[in-house]
Amino acid sequence: MDDVVWSGTWVAERLGVELIGGEELPGLLGLALRRNPKRAHLLVSNVLGKHVPQRPSVVHGAGYDLGVRVRELLGEEEAARAVVLGYAETATGLGHSVADGVGLAPYLHSTRRPVAGVAPAGGFEESHSHATSHLLLPEDPKLLAGDGPLVLVDDEFSTGNTVLNTIRDLHERYPRDRYVIVALVDMRTPADRDRLTGFAAEIGARVDLLTLAAGTVGLPEGVLEKGQELVARYETAASGPSAVRAADGAPQAGSPVPAPRDTASPVRVDLDWPQGVPDGGRHGFTPEHRSRLEVALPALTARLAEALPPAGPGRVLVLGFEELMYAPLALGVALEEHGLDVSYSTTTRSPVLAVDDPGYAIRTRLVFPAHDAPADGPGERYAYNVAGAGFDAVVAVVDSVADTPELHAPDGLLARLAEHIPHVVLAVVPSYVPSCGPASASLPSSASIAASASLPSPASIPAPATEAPERSSMLPEPLRGPAFSSYAPEEVGWLLQDLSDVELEAPTEEREEAIQSGGAHYAESLPVEYQPSDRYQELFHAALETSAARIARAVGTVTETVLAERTGTPVLVSLARAGTPVGVLMRRWAQARHDLDLPHYAVSIVRGRGIDANALRWLAAHHDPADVVFVDGWTGKGAITRELAEAIGEFERAEGIAGFDPEIAVLADPGSCVRTYGTREDFLIPSACLNSTVSGLISRTVLRADLVGPDDFHGGKFYRELAGADVSNHFLDAVAARFDEVADDVDTAVKELLAADRTPTWEGWAAVERISEEYGIHDVNLVKPGVGETTRVLLRRVPWKILAQRGAGADLAHVRLLAEQRGVPVEEVDGLPYTCVGLIHPQYTRGATGADGKAVVSQ
Repeated sequence: MDDVVWSGTWVAERLGVELIGGEELPGLLGLALRRNPKRAHLLVSNVLGKHVPQRPSVVHGAGYDLGVRVRELLGEEEAARAVVLGYAETATGLGHSVADGVGLAPYLHSTRRPVAGVAPAGGFEESHSHATSHLLLPEDPKLLAGDGPLVLVDDEFSTGNTVLNTIRDLHERYPRDRYVIVALVDMRTPADRDRLTGFAAEIGARVDLLTLAAGTVGLPEGVLEKGQELVARYETAASGPSAVRAADGAPQAGSPVPAPRDTASPVRVDLDWPQGVPDGGRHGFTPEHRSRLEVALPALTARLAEALPPAGPGRVLVLGFEELMYAPLALGVALEEHGLDVSYSTTTRSPVLAVDDPGYAIRTRLVFPAHDAPADGPGERYAYNVAGAGFDAVVAVVDSVADTPELHAPDGLLARLAEHIPHVVLAVVPSYVPSCGPASASLPSSASIAASASLPSPASIPAPATEAPERSSMLPEPLRGPAFSSYAPEEVGWLLQDLSDVELEAPTEEREEAIQSGGAHYAESLPVEYQPSDRYQELFHAALETSAARIARAVGTVTETVLAERTGTPVLVSLARAGTPVGVLMRRWAQARHDLDLPHYAVSIVRGRGIDANALRWLAAHHDPADVVFVDGWTGKGAITRELAEAIGEFERAEGIAGFDPEIAVLADPGSCVRTYGTREDFLIPSACLNSTVSGLISRTVLRADLVGPDDFHGGKFYRELAGADVSNHFLDAVAARFDEVADDVDTAVKELLAADRTPTWEGWAAVERISEEYGIHDVNLVKPGVGETTRVLLRRVPWKILAQRGAGADLAHVRLLAEQRGVPVEEVDGLPYTCVGLIHPQYTRGATGADGKAVVSQ
């Protein structure tokens, strides 16, 4: 009976090859022979999903469990700094599954497919493989440049040569202290074990090894020559060059391979693969990519299931394509969870002898031409143990590079499959194309300061004006509370996508170093949410009590100014998130004083990247752009004011949609940057004291190419877990309660403002430039003027020092407390046009404290 015969018996009996090790080895490995001048025998894994069809859950589970062990070995902190590297072609899916188990680390696999425009970050040779040259093509070359652990994953650890070649190549350029080798089986000889130990000592690194099983392969003398002779004899005896090879000259005990059947045309299914999610790890695959794929999998699975026979698909094979192993594996697991009887394997470029014997690991072989224009020229490709295996349907998954005429040719893969399987489905995954622009990776998220994909931001992708209505109709409706934010649903609609389940937070110091080094943009990760102490919360409530009337007066003034100067009904569009509480308060004022129900939305704007173009498209499709009033909390030096004006101009040129007024209405304009404001005093606005807990529990907005595609809104997170500390509505209610008592003052102030010359003087920008030079910073982006911006520096960045206007009183109580808690000096100065100015640490590297970035003082 087939199920009691070890699939290595045939080779063992003829060549004397034996597996020496634990009882689990025969269940994990079989044996076959191949045409290879370096090693005739092949260890055939039963759980890899390459040569032997296996349940997808078993294949993924084997790698995933190893990844969990890696995470336990390294610990959470080191696992978050790690990078997982898998080997082409056989271990690309295994490595990806290991990365799933690690959970915190980005994944990259080597490749034999050069990609135009992507410079190799390394390469190495695989000594015993049929095809040797490996390329490392991360989209962001910094992916491999960190000093965290490198986790190397291969299907078998036989001699250790491949791993040694990899470490040698990478360690010369990117030395690190720790490597972890992961394999399904460790089959090294004692001499090979000693060699790796010596190499680790030589480079001064720790090397750990994790496997499912260990043993050795017993090889009698002359086995290579005998194996080559046996392969030649049996292949000569095989009848015909095509399709199925049941290549044993004598009758075999197994079931005969059926003759080719009449074929039907394959069914092509449109997967609608999530945009921006790579097809695999060739250029890097981050935990954020995984999260997006997991969200999309149910819809992908449903489309595949619809393409299978409606009467019941029977036994289904999901067949991957050479290095493209993980995407079909993920689809296979999802189909299996859907209740289908699914197996999984992939095609390969490795030639293996097929012998239809239950004691041999490769029973049948389909042969077809390469169909992805390989760099090393045309050649044969193979699918093993597919013909004659009793499958009722097959889902062939290829990437778009491989969807070629050769795939569909009469002797191509699809035709070969159709000869033996009644129902053939083709699913094409778009080949990920790395951006040619600067990488947006090296992100200091909890996943690591490693790589993530870099696509152009939505604002930088022009589209003809005729496309705007169609594209905007594809965008979702605004997010609203209580599902997203703690604000009431009518208070604000968030033109954002919900990234609440994506891990984006990183320690402040790591973010600062990555931002200032140019390795990451501040909008690509989030700071860890500041949890205020009891003393700080007392300061917030005291500040709110004393300043609520002053804030109410500013809210009324700016709202009445907007209503007086706009002809239509204003549509408030706050710049998330500091502008959003102000937008809610302006809406409440208009409702309380004029019975007006003003629409209010929150959108994302990112310094250096512009405003969310998709949000503008949505607004233009639902409102008159001329009615839109952009709202923010306060101005500092006016960087966002300038950013908005430039972004609106770029949007109008690209989209042909005119009418948006880039003027911002703000609560406070101490920098004299705008015409529409409630006050130009620099005072404490309590909403600046806290982060999400005073902003509807919403994070600062996120713009990451791997998370935000060209047709997506920018992202944000809803921190539901902080509900117990939320004071968002308390802040709004406390200010709104003062509306009646300040109404007369507002009327007076508005009359004066409407008659005054409110032309911006930009004196704040001039002061920032002067401070930047006087303090040797030479970067205005590191100078944050005003109470609000200084508070942000202390909460989110690495502050160097605080400049305080001499004699400033209660408005700076919370600033002094935060500075004390973080060990930041407060320097009182004369002639400061702001109440205070926060200076971000210049030339920051962790530990540096001087303007030259060199002096080290521990705080």
